[in-house]
Amino acid sequence: MKDVAKLAAYFIGIVIVAALLAPILFWSAQSLAAHGLFSFLAKYDFETFFHRSVLIAAALLLWPLLRFIHVRSMGDLGLAPNPRWGRDLCAGILLSLIPLLCCGALLVVFHVYSFRHTFAWPRLGKVLVASLIVPYIEETFFRGIVLGVLLRTGRKYIAVLAVSALFAAVHFLKAPERTSAIATWTSGLNSIAHSFGRVGDPMMLASAFATLFLFGCILAVARVHTHSLWLPIGFHAGLIFGSGTFSLLTHRQMVALPWVGKNLLVGIVPLGVAAITWIIVRTWLKYDRASSV
Repeated sequence: MKDVAKLAAYFIGIVIVAALLAPILFWSAQSLAAHGLFSFLAKYDFETFFHRSVLIAAALLLWPLLRFIHVRSMGDLGLAPNPRWGRDLCAGILLSLIPLLCCGALLVVFHVYSFRHTFAWPRLGKVLVASLIVPYIEETFFRGIVLGVLLRTGRKYIAVLAVSALFAAVHFLKAPERTSAIATWTSGLNSIAHSFGRVGDPMMLASAFATLFLFGCILAVARVHTHSLWLPIGFHAGLIFGSGTFSLLTHRQMVALPWVGKNLLVGIVPLGVAAITWIIVRTWLKYDRASSV
């Protein structure tokens, strides 16, 4: 449990450092923009800088965390070399992409979404870059380091549920844009407080948090069964590319919360798709690993 306490201290440290760093970054950006340098920075609100501060704080404090919990190699986190990494990567992409796009096709058929008349090709490049970079970073952090530390307690199912809840919370708890009109030293703490505003909304909990949590469980189980990050990286990449591409190709014709939200990852329907995907992934893991023995 000592490792868990150190992990908890790490997350508390992230919040404190990010809250202190965000005003400095915001004021520096506004000053540069006011003097004609990097004028595009003036359009970003405080919450944007706070979110970036969280990432910076997580990166800065990561090395001390790994040192204090005595992690010197991936083996210390329960990860092993994967000679089937290419197969697992491709399988993860297909296992997430196919059910997601089938859901999207049904939403188009039932006129919940319709195809756009124009397609923003430059934005497709951004989706592709995010699909390549974000899964590697987030899976290394959540399923590699955090889950690896929690698994050292010997409580596998609690570790899977805990890291999945953390994954969902990080993506769900975000303060609305333009929350802090005037930045002060306490604006970071205000952003944290405002980020919990959606917790009291049962519709948002059912349509967003639950879906994120279930996808987090799928990613964690994939990591535990393969002792590798390649399958969850591929799965995560498929989610980002499928959801992002569908948003570029279509636009929503009707508001149907909690059934369907702003994208393919929000809503009761996506939650059902996640449940079906869970069954598919578990079946694939069972028979694929059995055939390799």
